[in-house]
Amino acid sequence: MRGPSVLYVRVPGPWGTWQPLVRVLADITPVVEALPPDAALAEVGGSERYFDRDALGLGELVRVRMLALYGLDCAVGVGPNPLLARMAAHDGPPGAVRCVADTPGSIAAFLDPKPVAALHGVGPKTAGTLCAYGLDSIGKVAAVSEATLQRILGAKQGRLLHERARGLDRTRVVAYGPPATAGAAWRFDRHETDAAEHHRALLALAVDLGRQLRTDRQVARSLSLTVRYADRSTTTRTRTLPEPSAHTPVLAAAARSLHEALGLQRARVTALSLRAEGLGADRLAGSQLTFDRRTENARRLEPVLDRITARWPGAVRPASLPRAS
Repeated sequence: MRGPSVLYVRVPGPWGTWQPLVRVLADITPVVEALPPDAALAEVGGSERYFDRDALGLGELVRVRMLALYGLDCAVGVGPNPLLARMAAHDGPPGAVRCVADTPGSIAAFLDPKPVAALHGVGPKTAGTLCAYGLDSIGKVAAVSEATLQRILGAKQGRLLHERARGLDRTRVVAYGPPATAGAAWRFDRHETDAAEHHRALLALAVDLGRQLRTDRQVARSLSLTVRYADRSTTTRTRTLPEPSAHTPVLAAAARSLHEALGLQRARVTALSLRAEGLGADRLAGSQLTFDRRTENARRLEPVLDRITARWPGAVRPASLPRAS
C-alpha cells in the first residue's frame, strides 16, 4: 500500500511567513501550494526516491531547513491527503512532525476520538447542529449513514462530511500560485450602530489588508466590503479601484466610500470584512504619476512601517484605530 505523500506545514509569526516556507518546499518538490498567511501544502510522492526518504523523513528535512535558514520552527503534518495532513499538523504545537499512516485502522484511530468541530471544514454552526443530534465526535459521525447526514445538513454538505469523517478527501495539491484574494475581518464586541466606529474599524482593516498585499508584493484591482448585521444577514458591495493598488489610504478611502453608499442609518452591525480581489504582481502594475509630496512620502514610508510592525506588532498604527475587540 502506498504510504502518505502529502505535507502540510505551518509556521508561527507575522504575515509573510508562507513565502520562505514555499521556497524551502520548492527545493524538494515542484508541487507546492501556498496557503497564506502561514502554511503550505506539498505533494512529495515524486521526491521520495530522489532524496532516499519517505514523506515523514522529508517532513523532518523541511523542519530542519526552516530552523537553519530562517529560525522558524514548524508544525508538519504528513498524511495520504490534504485533509489528514492538515489535521495532523494542527494536532499539537509547532516543533514536531506528526504522521497519519495510509491504513484504515490508523486513520480511524486518529479521527474517531476527536470532537466533530476538529474536522476541517466544520464550523461552529455545523458542529452545534451535529451535537444536537448526539454526533459530538468524528467517530460517531463516521458511523452514521450518508443519507442521515444529508437529512441533517443537506445533500452536498452531508455527502462531504460523510467522506471527511472517514478520512477521505478528493482535493489535490495544486502547484503554487499567488493567492487570488486577500481578506481581513473585524468583529465588534456588541451590536455597533455608530458610523464613526464603523469607519475606525474599516481603517484598521485597510491597514491590515494593505500590509498583507505589500508583504506578498501584490496589488488589488477591486475591493469588496461585507457587512454582517445582528439578525445574521449580510450585505456585500464591490468597487473597482481607479488603478491597481496596495496603498493603505487608497484602500481605506474605497472602503469608506462603499460603507457610506450603503446608507445604513444606525443599523446594528456585528462585523465588517474587506476583501481585495483581482490580485496581481506589483511589479507588473502601473501607477499614475503624482506631484503630491505627501502621497509620495507616504508610499515610501509604508514598507518601513511594515517591517517595524512585523518585528514589533502593534508598535506603529494610525491614531484613529479602534481598540481590538
